[in-house]
Amino acid sequence: MTNQELSLIFSDIAAMLRLKKENIFKIRAYEKVARSIAELKEPVEKLVNEGRLSEIPGAGEAIRKKLIELAATGKLAFYEKLKGEFPEHSPAAPLPGAA
Repeated sequence: MTNQELSLIFSDIAAMLRLKKENIFKIRAYEKVARSIAELKEPVEKLVNEGRLSEIPGAGEAIRKKLIELAATGKLAFYEKLKGEFPEHSPAAPLPGAA
């Protein structure tokens, strides 16, 4: 999975959490890590394999676990669950009210 694909997933999570009116700090953490991943010079998969995820700005323990899950399986259960709550949403389409 490319850094751009990972960045989109975390941006999408932030947008759906915003719609759910989740904690703003949690939303901002996902937004920050999405930006950080998009700007990385190295693939996240390489950082996972080398145990260097703490080098990603904004990647706390919970987000690092999600990155490991994505690298290992290509899927993220948390993301799939959120998408199930917003079946009309597609990652490429902005969510209403998430601007």
